Parts: sequence; C-alpha cells; structure tokens
Amino acid sequence: MKKLFIICICVFGCLNISSAQNDIAQLLSSIEQNNTTLKSLRQVADANKYENRTDIYLPDPEVGFNYLWGSPASIGNRYDISVKQQFDIPTISGVKFNVAKQKNEMIEWQYKADRMKILLDAKQCCLDIIYYNAILREFSQRLEYATKIADVQKQRLESGDVNILEYNNAQLNLSNVSSEICKIETERDVLLLKLNQLNGGNKIDFTKYEYDQLILPSDFNQWYDEAEIKNPILQYVKQSIELEKKQVTLSKLQYLPVFSAGYMNETIVGEVYQGVSVEMTIPLWSNANKIKQAKSALLASESKQIDEKQQFLSSLEIQYTRVVGLKKAADKYRLSLGNSNNSLLLKKALDAGQISLLNYILEVTVYYDTVIKALEAERDFQKSYAELTAVEL
Repeated sequence: MKKLFIICICVFGCLNISSAQNDIAQLLSSIEQNNTTLKSLRQVADANKYENRTDIYLPDPEVGFNYLWGSPASIGNRYDISVKQQFDIPTISGVKFNVAKQKNEMIEWQYKADRMKILLDAKQCCLDIIYYNAILREFSQRLEYATKIADVQKQRLESGDVNILEYNNAQLNLSNVSSEICKIETERDVLLLKLNQLNGGNKIDFTKYEYDQLILPSDFNQWYDEAEIKNPILQYVKQSIELEKKQVTLSKLQYLPVFSAGYMNETIVGEVYQGVSVEMTIPLWSNANKIKQAKSALLASESKQIDEKQQFLSSLEIQYTRVVGLKKAADKYRLSLGNSNNSLLLKKALDAGQISLLNYILEVTVYYDTVIKALEAERDFQKSYAELTAVEL
C-alpha cells in the first residue's frame, strides 16, 4: 500500500513541473509548423496558385517550315518559313491577370479556413487535457487520504478496534479512487497522443492544470465586426464575388477579335518573297452563353455571401450566449468551492472520531463530485470561448 502511495505521489508530482509547452500559444505555433496535414494543404495551395497563373501569359509562338518539290522538275523546289505570335489586346491581358490574382487569394483564404479548423481542434484538445490534469491534481490528495485511512484501518483491525466491515469500506474507497485515477490518466494520455499526432508525430508534454483567465467582449456588435473581417470563410465568399465580377468582364471582352502577327518567307527558283503576316480570329460561336453563365455565377455568389453572413452572425450570437451562461456557472462553482473546501475538514473530523468512516466516504464523494462539476463547467466555458474566438487563431 505504501509503495502504491509513493508511486502515485511521484506521478502526480510531475503535474507541477513547468514546461515551455504549457503555453497553448507556443504549442499551437509548434503544431502549425509540424502538422503534416497543414504542410500538405500548403503544398497543394501553392501548386494551385501556379496553375491559376498558367493562362495569363501569351500562347507560345508558332514556327512553320514547308518544303515542296516541284513537278516537272524544271520548275524547281519551293520552301516557306513562317513565325507567328498570337496576342490579346492589353485590356484582356489585364483582366486575366486580375482573375488569376483573385483565384489565388481565394486559395489562401481556403487554406486559412483549414488551418483555423486544425488549430481549433488542437486548442480544444489542450483544454481537455488541462481539465484532466486538474482532476488528477485534486485526486492526488484524495488518494493520499484514502491510502492513509486504509493503512490506519488495517492497523486498527489487527488491534481489534474496528470490525472487518469498516476495514473493507476503507479498502473499497481506496480501490475506487485508484480506479478513477486510472480512467482519468487513460483519457488524458489518449488526448496527449492526439496532440502528438497533430504535432507531426513529435512528442508533447503538456502538464498545465489551470485555465487562463478570459475576458468576454463587452460590445458584441463591435466585436462581431472585427470577427467578420477575420473570418476566412466569409472572406472566401467575398473574394468569390470579386472573381465572378472579373469573369463577367472577361466573358464580354472575349467577344473581341484575337490577333496574331508574324514573319513569312517564301523562296522559289530565282525568286524570294518575305514580309509580315497578320491574322484575326473572330469569336462568333465559341463564347456562346459565357456571359450569361458568368452573370448567373455572380448572382449565386452574392446570394451565398448574404447567407454565409447571416449564418455566421446567428452562430456567433448563439455561441456568445452560451459562453456568457457557462461563464456564470463556472464563476458560481468557483466561488462556492472557494468558500467551502471540505476535504481537509472531513479528514480532521474522521481522525477526531466525530464522523464514521462511511459518512466520511459519502461526504468526500459529494465534495469531489462538486469539484468535477466545477471543472467541467470551466472546461465547457473555455472550449466554447475557443470556438467563439477561433478567427483569432
């Protein structure tokens, strides 16, 4: 029993060790650098950016060579050389460049949305670990008391001061506490493994057991305006509208003729012809319905922006209301436990013989149930706040 007590004290002692990784902001920075999914998304985004820029340049020049045998042979042979370059008018080239720029900005906002989702998942994982570390810290004292009580009851049983029932109750109490600690450690270790996975397989030792103090925004509307600007999903939709506007302009400009100019040389026996060549392609049918399609896509994007903004506002209002309510609940639990920490008083009462062992076990169980509920309320508040302010990540 003493060995078990010493082992557990050593295990819980490590919870008080400070570490640079106990700072959630630094930990999230590490995850952002090491996360394999983010690395993959970054590479895909960069590749798509290059792809979007492939159509903004002039088409490749065309070089032609013809060699023709004359018949009858007396007329000699003929060969032609030509070089042509197709080009758009400068206005079309400028619009194509802007379209590519808008597409690349949309890719970047999409990457930021994926990044925010991964970092929010990691942050909430950290908040859960803090919750379990805090419970383990509380239960370390409970285990200490339960171990001492079990040892005392064993000595008293051997001396005949208590019966086997009281001794069994002490052993069952110790077993229950040890089992709870084992379950909590398992849940925490699973979350640590998840953090390691999010950190690209690099090990993380996160021993923090206290939450940071948070201040809710006092003016929701002002805070929402700032959150709207930072929200990558809304910015993605906003950017898509700008893109569709450019697509409408480009569709109209594509009805303009396409020119090509070049040099041509024709050589026959005793004669050489050379000079410039100019061609013009008139797009009569290739752009059919493209303007209608571009305008329709623009209307769809504008409608989507209205919907996304309304959905974002509604979700934040709901989340804000939830956060305010959870904060009140957490504050009430914190105040109540601060005014009535019964664990030490119950131990003293048991040692003085003022309460029975069974009453002690019942009373201390009620106390620690309240502690767990308080920690749950604090965790729920912290996680809701993290979701509310995810755009800050």
